[in-house]
Amino acid sequence: MSQVKIFGIKESLNPIKKELSDVIHECVVEALHFPQDKRAHRFFPLEKENMFYPSGRTDAYTIIEITMIEGRETETKKKLISLLFDRIQEKIGITHQDIEICIYESPACNWGFRGMHGDEVKLNYKINV
Repeated sequence: MSQVKIFGIKESLNPIKKELSDVIHECVVEALHFPQDKRAHRFFPLEKENMFYPSGRTDAYTIIEITMIEGRETETKKKLISLLFDRIQEKIGITHQDIEICIYESPACNWGFRGMHGDEVKLNYKINV
């Protein structure tokens, strides 16, 4: 299980939401071996005055937060981050400099979905990849 939050300045983020979601999902499927039908993305387009970012960045500055059940190998998470940087730049045109990614992990018992606790649900994909 994972959920993705994407933050950016609305004028830059809104026109690319669908394409960016597709690229993020493609990377998650490849790196984490997720099924194609497992996509939970939420976009947070912000007014420019509500988005402060480091110098050297542009209005394309985008923050991607991925929350998932813990258990992935370090190399798997690094692969996901690398895929995101490269494919977003290649397919969307946002440079590496304008992308920040953070992965948050939580034990399965802290999750609830389909009316069950995350550590009781039988998933159709592996967590320990």
